[in-house]
Amino acid sequence: MDYKKPAEVSGAMIQAGIDKTRMSMTDMIVKGILSGAILGFGTTFALTATVQTSLPLIGAAIFPACFIIVVLLGYELVTGNFAVMSLSWFAGQISLKQLGKNWAVVYLANLAGGLMYAGLFWASLTQFGKVDGGAIGKLITNIAVAKTTGYGQFGTTGLLTVFVKGILCNWMVTLGVVMAMTSTSTLGKILAAWLPIFIFFAQGFEHAVVNMFVIPAGMLLGAPVSAGQWWWLNQLPVTLGNIAGGVIFTALTLYLMHGKRRKEPLVSTGSSSRPEIAESAPVLQ
Repeated sequence: MDYKKPAEVSGAMIQAGIDKTRMSMTDMIVKGILSGAILGFGTTFALTATVQTSLPLIGAAIFPACFIIVVLLGYELVTGNFAVMSLSWFAGQISLKQLGKNWAVVYLANLAGGLMYAGLFWASLTQFGKVDGGAIGKLITNIAVAKTTGYGQFGTTGLLTVFVKGILCNWMVTLGVVMAMTSTSTLGKILAAWLPIFIFFAQGFEHAVVNMFVIPAGMLLGAPVSAGQWWWLNQLPVTLGNIAGGVIFTALTLYLMHGKRRKEPLVSTGSSSRPEIAESAPVLQ
């Protein structure tokens, strides 16, 4: 059968986390840059559809295309790794150092990809600043303001709102990773991953990697937002919220539901820096 049960998916996610620790630095950086850029493509695709149809729900419905590309090609997206790597760590299969290295490298690579696409999109939309960005440029500018000073006007409450929206976003995004693993067919993966990504984007929740493109793009297009406002009012609290959403609501819950320990390793290849693994590695039942 095409469908994989949750326990099987959890085991596959743990193995995916282990595999990520064996990835070369070059692979992590290249795959991370591509992911950041592709999410930028998906964002402008969705915003273009929104402008053309005046129906934001249409944009939300097609945005998951970028996430599906990332999943099917095996690129590195830090928001998904917040759950995948955490589940592997909860299961005792990777070290905290390995988890931290993956998060840091992929985060910076995603940022580089987002900034790269922001520059390229600005150049294509404005003919290198010779014309304005039209309706799409105005929409991106407004979004950049709303995501930064729009929250900042509410002080601490605004920051907490951004943090909570980050949690809700990555709860759904990481479920997109989980759902993609419930199928072994390409079509099944596409349909399963589409659902939670559509849910997050349609409700305007906050995704750290999307914001690595859309806020800098808005700044290039003239949004009155400084780099400090971008990071303090949005990027940092959103990142923390995305971590909490992926770690707590996806990785931890999967581990608590399906992770059980017995004296037999989950995987037989490689080694781990955590000494307790050989004694009591988890088996998913």
